[in-house]
Amino acid sequence: MLKSLLIEIGVEELPAVPLLKELKNIEKKYADILEKNSLLGEFEFYYTPRRLVIWHREFKTMQDDSVEEFLGAPISVAFKDGEPTAAAHGFAKKCGVGIDEISKTMKDSKEVLYYKKDLKGRESVLLLPSIIDEWIKSLEFGKSMRWGSLSESFIRPIRWVNVLFGDELVELELFGVKSAKRTFVHRISNFEALDISGAKEYFEALKDGGVTLFPELRRDTILDNFVSLEKANGVKIEIDADLLDEVVAITEHPTAIMGSFDEAFLTLPPEVIITSMKEHQRYFPVFKDGKLINRFVVVSNAFTDDFSKVIEGNERVLRPRLADALFFYNNDLKKGLSISGLEKVVFMKGLGSVADKIERERKIANTLFDMYNPKDSSKELLNRAVTLAKADLMSEMVYEFTELQGLMGCYYAKALGESDEVAEAIKEQYLPDGEDSALPSTPMSAIVAMSLKLDTLLGLFSINQIPTGSRDPFALRRAVNGLIRITKEHNLEFDIVKTLTLLSKDYAAFDMSKLEAFFLERLRQYFKVNPSIVEAVLASGERELLKISKKIEALETMANSEGFGESFSTFKRVANITKDIDMSNEFSVDTGLFQERAEEVLFGRYSEVSRVKYESYEEELDALFNLKPELDKFFDDVMVNAEDEAVKNNRKALVSSIYKSILKIADIKEISI
Repeated sequence: MLKSLLIEIGVEELPAVPLLKELKNIEKKYADILEKNSLLGEFEFYYTPRRLVIWHREFKTMQDDSVEEFLGAPISVAFKDGEPTAAAHGFAKKCGVGIDEISKTMKDSKEVLYYKKDLKGRESVLLLPSIIDEWIKSLEFGKSMRWGSLSESFIRPIRWVNVLFGDELVELELFGVKSAKRTFVHRISNFEALDISGAKEYFEALKDGGVTLFPELRRDTILDNFVSLEKANGVKIEIDADLLDEVVAITEHPTAIMGSFDEAFLTLPPEVIITSMKEHQRYFPVFKDGKLINRFVVVSNAFTDDFSKVIEGNERVLRPRLADALFFYNNDLKKGLSISGLEKVVFMKGLGSVADKIERERKIANTLFDMYNPKDSSKELLNRAVTLAKADLMSEMVYEFTELQGLMGCYYAKALGESDEVAEAIKEQYLPDGEDSALPSTPMSAIVAMSLKLDTLLGLFSINQIPTGSRDPFALRRAVNGLIRITKEHNLEFDIVKTLTLLSKDYAAFDMSKLEAFFLERLRQYFKVNPSIVEAVLASGERELLKISKKIEALETMANSEGFGESFSTFKRVANITKDIDMSNEFSVDTGLFQERAEEVLFGRYSEVSRVKYESYEEELDALFNLKPELDKFFDDVMVNAEDEAVKNNRKALVSSIYKSILKIADIKEISI
């Protein structure tokens, strides 16, 4: 038999960010508990800032009957001379029966103790209190709190519990609150609790009382409001996905409305206004013709038809925020960009101050400049950019909005007459700062960004602050990913071993092989291809990032081409023949020792292929793999391990020469297809 089941846990307003972080786990945790209790079925989960709700249209009234089986010790251990041993008595006690009720069965060709217990399904209503208690207490929102005289804690105080099985109340107590057939609607609609007779009345009461229970419906309502506001005002609202998730989580009756602020604040950099609105007020910025205008959109939770007071209140709150930002901005411009004071700001214990970091980055930047010799750039501008890159850390604006570091330095640099190239390098020094982030736009910006990442990597490894497991508090994995992307974007050669060894002279000595291994591990994660292809390229000994990238792309193309499997089997045979040969040797083939036509043909074709200068690794691989017919004929007609030692070595030298040419790109025996 099936009944509907409604579970509503009423709370004081839930903070959006912790709720959203746990959101992906909430349903799974509940489903796991149901499955453990043999009551798993379809359900839906809803939330508002004041409630967590589970809804089953159909829920089992009884657990299914089941069978529990127990296996024990081997019979030879359980009985001695026909008498039960301690092992047999212990097994019987575990099963809750006497020795005479224990039987035996076969397991892994051995006769063992066995007991089967038929379990009668229990009524669901008896299990629901413990299921709900376990589910709620399994939720992890980060910080929790205690209230009243309770020793237990939760993210926010629980104020009501409403559990209806069919139309009957399930009696339980959660955090000192007893369940009751009642709920609360929007506070503006009714501040008092409403009595509920059943699930149907529950959903109707919420709807009539100004509560949109379904998160997706709240999201759709907000987006529809945005479209209406855009059409009515001829503007474009910037929709930040994370911010939208937050306002969905903190509203029960959302309505998007538009307010305005003084045009004088538009003298601020747009990012300052947007950050102030988003971070402090959860407002959405508004644009017209691609430019930020003095409007904002706020999603109100008011249950009303007149939003004039709501708009007025939000405008009043935003004004001092922007006034403070304008004050900081003007003050910073008066003081100018200066690194004075950064010598007192500790970067990392063991690595000195931020001023020390700047000096290390400057040395790295100059080394990279000499390596790459970028066009239309100068060392003077590069050194200026590196010197000023961290200056905005001393500004009042970045002290208030730390996420604007680099960006504010760019604005201040431009306002104070620095070149566009220097200002852009300051702004882009932290790029890329995410998987889909933009990259430094100029070679000089690329060098500045690389210098920051390289100093952080070398510095942290030199004081043994190496990421372990999933922990990476200093984002070193992201730094390596950034270096890979930058070198690829700007076509910059970067040999992991040679360059890091060259740059490491200004750091305390450490095991460079650990940093190399860290780079290689990130390379394995970075490329979204068959992992064995990455392994094949790395096994070739290549350590230059740009070449690694190009070789992986070429090998991936080759591996995905038609007929590769057939060719691969031939070249895998080549690899097997040469597996015990030192490929660092130079191989010499003596044509005078050839005894078969197939040897001459293969050598002739290989000589042609090896003389060509190829435009890409893909072309070179294609040419080498096109030796397949000649190689197949060679293997059919020629005995490599000839009795004559000189002939045998000559044939191995021919095969090894071919594989060595492939090995310059990849060790293909590492590939799995």
